[in-house]
Amino acid sequence: MQTVTAPEAQAWLVEKLAVRLGVEPADIDVDRYFDEFDLDSTEALILAGELEKWLGFELEATALWYHPTVAALSEHIAEESARNVAAA
Repeated sequence: MQTVTAPEAQAWLVEKLAVRLGVEPADIDVDRYFDEFDLDSTEALILAGELEKWLGFELEATALWYHPTVAALSEHIAEESARNVAAA
């Protein structure tokens, strides 16, 4: 398992959100709250599942609550990724 960096996580999230929203990646504001992106609950669950599959580990259920922007979640993912790699 390889550590995922914050820039890698951010790029992944931006790309997935852009595709889901039908916009260019450059149009995704990484400091905007997730609930402002107009994703319905099904889309959010699909995105979370794809993210966990890409990462290779599960995020805690409260991750989006405590890290509510792409930028904040990306930093958290990098920390969790490093912790998971170190524990492996």
